[in-house]
Amino acid sequence: MDAIIIQKRSYFQNKFANLSFGHEEVKAKEFEKCSFLNCSFVESSFSDCKFIDCNFSDCMISAVKFINGSFFEVKFLDSKVIGIDWGKAKNLRDLEFKNCQLDFSNFSFLKLSGIKIIKCVAKECDFTESDLSEADFNGTDFERSRFFKTNLSKANLRDAKNYFIDFKVNTLKKAIFSLPEAISLLKSLDIILD
Repeated sequence: MDAIIIQKRSYFQNKFANLSFGHEEVKAKEFEKCSFLNCSFVESSFSDCKFIDCNFSDCMISAVKFINGSFFEVKFLDSKVIGIDWGKAKNLRDLEFKNCQLDFSNFSFLKLSGIKIIKCVAKECDFTESDLSEADFNGTDFERSRFFKTNLSKANLRDAKNYFIDFKVNTLKKAIFSLPEAISLLKSLDIILD
């Protein structure tokens, strides 16, 4: 493990570049207004850690456990954030993912109103019973992702693609969709389009 992360309990406005953690554990650290560039966190654990107003750019974050973690106003840019169970975190607010790969991540049963997942690839993600009201999903690929009892009220799905959202079991009030992809909403009706 990079010794810099184990030296102090809290970090403010620090810039971390090219860190690499594999199968390691970080406990009870606080990062505020920090930036992480080209870092790799693979199958690591961040227990009781707080990230406040932080940016992750060009990072590989794969199968990481954020146990009892807090994320406030955190941005992930051009990163792979794969296989994360966000339900293990304690507090999530104002998350933003842009040009990221989020495959196999779990967002189920979470209150994520206003989340931004923009121009991402989010294959096989689970959004079961999540509050995604007023979310921005512009340009995101949701191939094989699950939406069930999901609140998508006022969500922006312009230019999103490969989603299957059954409007009978999800809340879509005033959600915004683009054609031709919005035709996929008819799949749940078991009708034949000619």
